[in-house]
Amino acid sequence: MAVGMVQRTWRWVTCAAALGVAHLFPAAACAGALTIAAEDDWAPYSYRVEGASEVQGLAPELVRAAFATQGVSVQFDVLPFSRCLLHAERGKAAGCFNVTRTQSNASQFCWHPTPLFTEELGIFGRPSSRATRPLAEQDLVGKRVGITLGYTYPTSFMTHPRIQRFSAASDGNLIQMLVAGRVDYILLNTMPGYHRLQQQPALAGQVVRVGALGQDSFWLAFSKTHPEGLRMCDVFERGLRALHASGAYDRTMRAFRQRWQPSVQP
Repeated sequence: MAVGMVQRTWRWVTCAAALGVAHLFPAAACAGALTIAAEDDWAPYSYRVEGASEVQGLAPELVRAAFATQGVSVQFDVLPFSRCLLHAERGKAAGCFNVTRTQSNASQFCWHPTPLFTEELGIFGRPSSRATRPLAEQDLVGKRVGITLGYTYPTSFMTHPRIQRFSAASDGNLIQMLVAGRVDYILLNTMPGYHRLQQQPALAGQVVRVGALGQDSFWLAFSKTHPEGLRMCDVFERGLRALHASGAYDRTMRAFRQRWQPSVQP
């Protein structure tokens, strides 16, 4: 197929995806595809499936739906999270998801006021590290704590002088570090953490949630250097508000939890 035909076909597909939710909002129409960088390895929120042409998960579903209410269709550049951020920062994409807002990145991107979703940041350890109460940040002082390279974490945790932080290339590598005893604890968002553990039956019972640092909010971080970044940040906020006002956001979240909540351990 000629390159031009591929581009026209892709434009039609993205328009069709947008119009799939646009029936809820008669004003929505396809106004051209906007490129957004999407995280490739954070199931069930945003992940690549071999053989699938589209990124999977809650985040791309919400992003498509919010933009569709404003007549904007999107296409996703599916990347490792660190590259996703870099593409947004350098203007290669209009934005990147899923990003938490911290003191260190607050000025780098344009942030829409309404979060895309929230998720717990859990503390995971070996069964022997379980305590009589859930652990919190103060319990990590003096401990070796594993984090995923390129991810964002609370500023208080990242700047604490007495918490030893060790980075791994992925959540999967982080889990292996914990099992091998190279760190005392690791930080994983709870639902993705449980999902990943269930994909590795050999680790059953070796890694457990022992506490949390709290709830994280996640955003589509918009580029300040992309020609459409600042404008689309405002457009996306209007789209999210429209989803909330129509009830479509709540319906999407209920369906998501019904599908994935059984996989979450107590």
